[in-house]
Amino acid sequence: MGSQRVMVAMSGGVDSSVAAALSKDAGHDVVGVTLRLWGGESDSGCCSVSDVDDARRVADSLGIDHHVFNMGEDFDRHVVDPYVADHAAGRTPNPCIECNRHIKFDRLLRRARSLGFDRLATGHHARVVDMPDGTRRIARAADPAKDQSYVLHMLDQDVLARLDLPVGEMSKDEVRAMAATLGLRTADKPDSQDVCFITSASRGDGGRREFLSRRIPLTSGRVVDASGAEVGRVDAVEMVTLGQRRGMELAGGDGPRYATAVDTATATVTVGSAADLFVDVTPVDRAGWADGPVSGSVLVQTSAHGQPASAVLEPCDGDGRTLVRWDEPHRQVAPGQSVVFYNCDVVLGGAVAC
Repeated sequence: MGSQRVMVAMSGGVDSSVAAALSKDAGHDVVGVTLRLWGGESDSGCCSVSDVDDARRVADSLGIDHHVFNMGEDFDRHVVDPYVADHAAGRTPNPCIECNRHIKFDRLLRRARSLGFDRLATGHHARVVDMPDGTRRIARAADPAKDQSYVLHMLDQDVLARLDLPVGEMSKDEVRAMAATLGLRTADKPDSQDVCFITSASRGDGGRREFLSRRIPLTSGRVVDASGAEVGRVDAVEMVTLGQRRGMELAGGDGPRYATAVDTATATVTVGSAADLFVDVTPVDRAGWADGPVSGSVLVQTSAHGQPASAVLEPCDGDGRTLVRWDEPHRQVAPGQSVVFYNCDVVLGGAVAC
């Protein structure tokens, strides 16, 4: 591959800073771009004012141009509004995955192409690998502890043909060491762990409650056991996640109890034992594939850093769903969470638990 025009998505963190440096070292014509996505009350996460400033200064030190793109309206429509709607319906959304799906690898990539760029590079810890049939796939990163292949499962051939992930073959320590050698201000910057539109003043459930309460009514409700008997109350059904143990006022009981079902329509949470959380089959929908639908035996990962488990995929005729039939009983997956399919370290596609 000769010199090409490469747009690097620079979040203001160390990984995208080094991705920009590596792209330039490869001889490409590189321009850094930072996205302004959220104009609400939060000024933290991956698109804050300080992050934009860090990205700009890194670009200056690398001798590359830097631009800021405002995609706030798209972010509201495709990420924030669905996040709120999911909570209202008793689902557990993953806004970072939806941001990747709709903003970074759709809206931004289309902008890059319209501006004449050949490729898009990001600082994600994952690899793009070439398959024997000439197609490409996302694969796990060299650093297992930082692997982000799960959150990139939605990328198809059109995106993968134009995508570079320069730090995917590096460990996090190697990334930081390179940033330090280059004198980049982000070398020791901590990784962002937060949802960028939840305020930094009150992280966790407090921040989530404050954010949601401004947009939807939070409803108190009953907590019942498997027989339907009321055993407690919860002050906001919309904030309960399948598998949750804390935050419910429960009376009596023998041992810990967990949320096994959430019904916002009737403001009811059902609880049971840890054993009640395990199922043989998980239905999923909204399936997307790297290169065509897959069925049969796969490895399945149900959280960003979860342990993959063996299962068989069975398409359902007529309703667009797929059944994940676990080889061994598996903990229930909260509706709204992503379920990602692998062949060894290679991503085949993914879906959403329903």
